[in-house]
Parts: sequence; C-alpha cells; structure tokens
Amino acid sequence: MADVEESVSETIQQINETLNETATNATVRTPSTPEGMAIAYGSLVVMALVPIFFGAFRSVRYHKEQKDSGETPEMMSSKDAAMFPIIASGTLLGIYIVFQIFSKEYINLLLTIYFFFLGVLALAHIISPGVRKLLTESFPNVPYHIILTKGSGEEKEDLMNYEFDRKDLVCLAVSSAFGLWYLLKKHWIANNVFGLAFAVNGVELLQLNTVMTGCILLGGLFVYDIFWVFATDVMVSVAKSFEAPIKLVFPQDLLEKGLDASNFAMLGLGDIVIPGIFIALLLRFDVSLNKNTRTYFTTSFIAYILGLFATIFVMHVFKHAQPALLYLVPACIGLPLFVALVKGELTIMFQYQDNPEEEENTKDGKMSEKTEENSSEGKKEK
Repeated sequence: MADVEESVSETIQQINETLNETATNATVRTPSTPEGMAIAYGSLVVMALVPIFFGAFRSVRYHKEQKDSGETPEMMSSKDAAMFPIIASGTLLGIYIVFQIFSKEYINLLLTIYFFFLGVLALAHIISPGVRKLLTESFPNVPYHIILTKGSGEEKEDLMNYEFDRKDLVCLAVSSAFGLWYLLKKHWIANNVFGLAFAVNGVELLQLNTVMTGCILLGGLFVYDIFWVFATDVMVSVAKSFEAPIKLVFPQDLLEKGLDASNFAMLGLGDIVIPGIFIALLLRFDVSLNKNTRTYFTTSFIAYILGLFATIFVMHVFKHAQPALLYLVPACIGLPLFVALVKGELTIMFQYQDNPEEEENTKDGKMSEKTEENSSEGKKEK
C-alpha cells in the first residue's frame, strides 16, 4: 500500500513539473539571435528615416501651397514650445493613471476604434497623389461638395465645407482595407503602415516658424524624455500597455517565427516626428537661401542617423529602454548649428522665419499708426 501511494505521489509530482514547464515555455519569449536583432534594429532605422525624408520635402510643397493660397498657417510659438513638455507630461501621467485604474482591454478597445478612423484619414492623405496618378483620365471621376451650416441669413455660420471626388473615395476604400486589417488582427505590419502614415503627416503638417522655437521644443522634450524613462517606469509602462499605432515595431524573432513573431523592438513616433519637424524646418531654410545645396537638411539628417544608432547601441549594451531624444536632440541641434557657425550663417539661420508676413504687417501697422500720430501732431502745431 505504501508503494502504491509513493508511486502515485511521484506520478502527480511529475505531472505538476510537466505542467509548470509547459506554462513557463508558453510565457517565455523566443530568445533574440544576433541576426534577428540586427534585422529588427536595421528595419526600425529605415522606417524612421523614410517619414522624415519624404515628410520634409512634402512640408516644403505644403508650405508653398499655403503661401500661394493666402492661407494663414497654424504655427507653434516659442511659448507653446516651452509649454509643450509640461502638457505632454500631464497627458502621459494621466494615461498611466487611467491604465492603473481601469481595465486595459476596454481602454485599448476605445483607442483602437479612435485610431482606426485617424489612421484611415492619415493613410488616405499619404496615398492620394499616387492613386491619382494611377487612375487615368478614363476613370469616371465626379466631384462632390458637402456643406453644413448653422443658422440663416446674416447669422449663417459654416460648420463644414468639404470638397472631394471619386478618386478620394478610392483612397478611403484602400485605407479602410488596411484599417479593417488592423482593427481585426492588430498585426504589426498594419500597425506600422498606420504609424508611418501618422509620422509622414506629422512632419509635413506640423510647422515650426523659427529655429529658436525648434530649439526650445527639442530642449524641453530632451528633459521630458530623460525624466520619464530614467526617473520613473511611467513611459515604458504606457508604451507597453498602449495598443495603438503610436510606435513602430519590428520582430526580433522574424527568422524563427516569420510573420507570426511576437518579440518586438519598438520606436515611438515622437522620436521620429519631433526631430523630423525640426529637420523639415532646416530644409525650408535651405530652400529660402536659393542655393542648389541642401546643406542643413543633409547635416541634420545625418545627425539624426548617428543619434539613432547611438540610442540602439546603448540600449543593446545596457539592456534597458533608452530615451531616444537623449541622443537625437544634441545631434540634430548641435551639428547643424556648428555647420552654420563655421559657414558664418548662424545669425541668418536664427533670423529665418517660415511666415514673416504677419510680423511685417504688424510692424507696418505700427509704423503707419506712428506716422498718422506724427502727422496729426504736426497739424495741431500748425
């Protein structure tokens, strides 16, 4: 009887050990190989450079279209740039607290739906030029115009005035297909498609009016990134919990698991867009110099590459998440300013403004007011 009890207990113990080993294997990630890590980090570098390069040149065209149409652009002032890291810190901390209180499943469900619509619109904007070239003149294109107003007569107010055509509807259909893929599968490729679309749109549409404003913004976010990564676990925790295309990911176990890989290296979109809008500003500065060279764009672009490689190297050596802006900001600001200093164009660089017309108009207005005051005083004296 004792032998039977002993054999039964040994059998139960073996079963428990087997179950524990199976559970452990199920939760442990596939270890990263040197080849897999090289592919993952190399792919992240390429995916970071693509939206900066194309977004910067698209920003030049967008800026020219705004000037030609007389549209008043929305610019970030120096005060806005100084306040941005504080606002971003409050938002980050708020998201962290929400994730600690409420269920991640429901929060991410709402975020998925929200970013589905944003991603579809962002991707449609990116692919629109290509789709329009592919659709020939034989395509039955018809324009549409949606107008939504409030009130009547002189109190009539336009709430929406939107023009589009069938080619735009084709862009929306293609973008919606990627959106459904992301919505249903949350596949990392669909995530990256939306993430790249957000990054290109951000670099293209977000504009800094002066180099000084860019330096203030990048300097503030330099401190912001260091504090929230090294001083707390807030940034890393939110990045891992936040299931939305606000980061680019690439699997380190792609060679072992293929497209079903699950061990990802990641790069936040902020580490692309924030330096990207500064690099785009320097490209527009290059264009304003009316030279055939793109010295400052090329310099800042190379600086970004060096900063990104430094981030990856330190992260690989210390095996800890790194604030990418710690390396990107000094590189992207320092190297172009050094080149400008050597070329004797530092003053010109800091005097450059994307849209100086408003300030010139206000100066002209003040000058005209002073002229009128002087003339009126002259008349009184007479």
